[in-house]
Amino acid sequence: MENTFPFKIVPLPERLRVDDALFGITANVEADPALEGYFYLFESYGFGGGGPSWEEHINTILEEEAPALLEELHGYSTPAHLIFYADSQAAVDGFLRLIGPIFADLGSLNKYFSQTDSSDFFE
Repeated sequence: MENTFPFKIVPLPERLRVDDALFGITANVEADPALEGYFYLFESYGFGGGGPSWEEHINTILEEEAPALLEELHGYSTPAHLIFYADSQAAVDGFLRLIGPIFADLGSLNKYFSQTDSSDFFE
């Protein structure tokens, strides 16, 4: 199986589906010990580090790189969890292709953050 860290991809059973979503893309940003460094990196750049902050950055990247993909991804993040619902396997694949390398480790996320303007973000 493909490495999707720091994200988990979950096929949604029919009873848990929201709209047309077939998959959940999640990260337990509050309780997963493997993501603790991510929280501190977000904070070091003046960002919140919770799910809405992750979602805002991911949406910004998608708006710039693949705006059509945003029509198939729907964010419902909470402070403790990043949550996106994806309408198709193709949407999951596109998400992982674009977002995966940026969030794959602290070094690549740090490189991304170093090129951002913190005043452009609310979370």
